[in-house]
Parts: sequence; C-alpha cells; structure tokens
Amino acid sequence: MKIIKLFAAIIFSANALIANAGAIDASKSSVTATFKQLGVAVDTKFKTFSGQIDFDAANAATAKAQLVLQVASFDMGDAEYNKEVQKKEWFNAAQFPQATFVTTAIKPISANKLQAQGKLTIKGKSLDVNVPIDFKQDAKTQTFSGSLLIKRLYFNIGEGEWKDTDTLADDIIIKFNIITDR
Repeated sequence: MKIIKLFAAIIFSANALIANAGAIDASKSSVTATFKQLGVAVDTKFKTFSGQIDFDAANAATAKAQLVLQVASFDMGDAEYNKEVQKKEWFNAAQFPQATFVTTAIKPISANKLQAQGKLTIKGKSLDVNVPIDFKQDAKTQTFSGSLLIKRLYFNIGEGEWKDTDTLADDIIIKFNIITDR
C-alpha cells in the first residue's frame, strides 16, 4: 500500500510541475526569420512550433524554457521555395527535422526585460547564445518577445553555391513573440 501511495504522490508531483510550466500557445505566438536576398529583405515564418516556458519573476533562478521549431513548416510564401529549403543544402529537414533553443539560465534585467542564455541548435550544430527578451504578464498570460541575429553559414544553411553572401546575406534575424498561459 505504501508503494501505491508513493507512486501516486510521484505522479501527482510530476503533473503539478507540468501544469506550472507554461505551454507555448502557438495559435497566438509567432516565430519569424528575416534575411536579405540580392539586397531585398525577405520575411518568412515557422508555421509549426512548440515548447514550454517556466518563468516566475519571484523565483527567476529556477526559470527554464525550450522552443522546438519544425523546419518543414518554414514558410517563404511560395510552395516551390518551401520545398527547396527543405533540401540538404538548406535545412536538410529529412536528417534534421527540428531546430531548438533550450535555456541554461533566464535572468531578470528589469521589470520588463530578461536575458536568456542557452543553446540554439540548427541542422545539428549548436551555438551558445544570449537573447534579450521583453517580458509582459497579465492575470492570464505571459508574453516573451525579442530578436536574435544569427549567421546562416555557421549552421550550414545554404551550402555549395549558396555560400556566396553576395546573393544571400549571411545575417538572419529571428524574431519571436511567444505567449504562454499562466
């Protein structure tokens, strides 16, 4: 009987921890990428992503977050381009179907500003990054927004002839507006 009670307590505790973590509401959130092709800005978006953000301003030391992007959902606004960027030279979606960001720390800078440190992994290559975040909360939601500049060539996005940065710039700005329930 003690084993059953212990097992029930463990399940209850695990469920409570999951319930306290804020699941990303993808229907209200967005993750976009902007880059320049032949000097012209191109705006794109990820249609499918998920994750959790566990942030309590009163206990920031225990904060953690994870964002998972499905690279097959990368939308350039044209079906042929979308198919092209899934190939090996670009995202190689068959071998690397997800890009991830996992925090190692989230630190409050001020009441509305946070600094997230973590690992960004794209196409199997990881990079430690610091991400400035604007933070808002109300009675029902928390909102985390910001942007991060990355270099596509570091992650081998655009191999072969596409390494030329005269045609396609190396800089990519990833913008996010993530909303979680409290």
